Amino acid sequence: MPSVYFAWGRSLSILLVLAGVGAPAGAAPQTTGVATPTAQPAAPPEATLPPDFPEPPKTTLTAALEFALKHQPAVRAALARVSAREADVGIPRGKWLPAIGLTAQVFVGTANNTAASYLNEPFVPTPRIGGTPSVTGSTASWSPEASTFAGLGVTQEVFDFGRITAEVAAASSLARAEQRTAEAQALDVRLGVEEAYFAVYSAKAVLTASEEGYERARVHYELAHVGVLSGLRSPIEQTRAAAELARLDIIRIRARGSVRIAQTLFAAAVGSPEPALDIADQPPNPQDMPTLEAAVQQALQKAPELQAALTRIQAQEDQTRAAFAQLRPDLFLIGTLNARAGGSKPSGGADIPEGKGWVPNVPNWQVGIVLSWPLFEGSLWARGNSSRQLEVVRRDEAALVQQQLVAEVDGAYVSVVVAREALPRLQASVDAARANYAQADARFRAGLGTSVELADAESIRTDAEIGLALGAFELARSRAAFGRAIAEGM
Repeated sequence: MPSVYFAWGRSLSILLVLAGVGAPAGAAPQTTGVATPTAQPAAPPEATLPPDFPEPPKTTLTAALEFALKHQPAVRAALARVSAREADVGIPRGKWLPAIGLTAQVFVGTANNTAASYLNEPFVPTPRIGGTPSVTGSTASWSPEASTFAGLGVTQEVFDFGRITAEVAAASSLARAEQRTAEAQALDVRLGVEEAYFAVYSAKAVLTASEEGYERARVHYELAHVGVLSGLRSPIEQTRAAAELARLDIIRIRARGSVRIAQTLFAAAVGSPEPALDIADQPPNPQDMPTLEAAVQQALQKAPELQAALTRIQAQEDQTRAAFAQLRPDLFLIGTLNARAGGSKPSGGADIPEGKGWVPNVPNWQVGIVLSWPLFEGSLWARGNSSRQLEVVRRDEAALVQQQLVAEVDGAYVSVVVAREALPRLQASVDAARANYAQADARFRAGLGTSVELADAESIRTDAEIGLALGAFELARSRAAFGRAIAEGM
């Protein structure tokens, strides 16, 4: 039973049974005894698909490709990942924007050697000022005092010594790599749509061949039936014709189902909301191919999966620089506006603020420039060394992608050449099978041939016509796969 495999989205392999072709006529079951004319088998009933399979809408290949590249979920997901990566670039760039924070704090506790207790929030960097008398030993007070603090702080990056620039470069490289990956996904979707389109066309061609074979077999069955009734032919002629008719009917039923399956897969490849799609035009003729050497060069220059692998090398190198750049100095400006109060007695004999620490009514402000330099941080060194090791991994991955790409182009090229050379032979086989069938049909109608001879000729013809349809599909599919390998759709 000939079958055709085609890949959809380069991740799912689907077996599409375009037609079932049984054993040759000589192997078909035959009656062993002599039956009376009244015991002859009747012709099989008309085969139809269930009524819940309505005729699907039709579309051209161009319209299907345009729809898929906009609405296919795989394409939309790939573009969403690109948008997410591009949004990541804004994370390091956001460090150039001022950081503004607000804090309000209330504490109750001992206040030995402090007039106001507060936490130094990262968004409200507040210098420590004020204090209570220093007490030790038995003079220390264990009575709780109130302490309040409220402040507004602003921090602005002044000069990053290349730290932020390195992080932006790393994020931008990852976004470019994701863009190349999305382009590869678009090519995969395009290939899936083309293969599904060709599969529908070939399934219909197989159905046409099986329907025509069935109609010819029906005519032969009727001729044999009339011959048996008139006594001009042996009953075995009718039983043999009935067996051939039943065999072709099975092929026809399966071919009809295969058309529906192909239409369903076509709709899925396009991303259509319809459960099935039909084709509205003839598929285009396969394009001429460049030489193998030129095809390999084009693939190495344009294949998005290879470009993505090369961009990931650059991205990893940028991440290494960004990791080590975190050990550079950082210069930033701070400014705070705050109010505080403590309920304990301040040092120097000052009065306790009104409210006894429950109301932050002692105002302060500060402006300053801060230089921060992590001279050594073990985790930052480890992160940079780890990223440097990943650079080796990315280079090896790119080399593997390049090797696989060259092999894919070579294999696709050979597949197209083989399919193209086989097509004229398949056509010659069809011509010879039709001539053989015409002779067998003429002999049968003249009473010189038998049903076995005619069934054998019918089987050869139907198989040859189905083989031609599958050969045309294989050529179209191979050419589409070759175009995908060299990024022809870009």
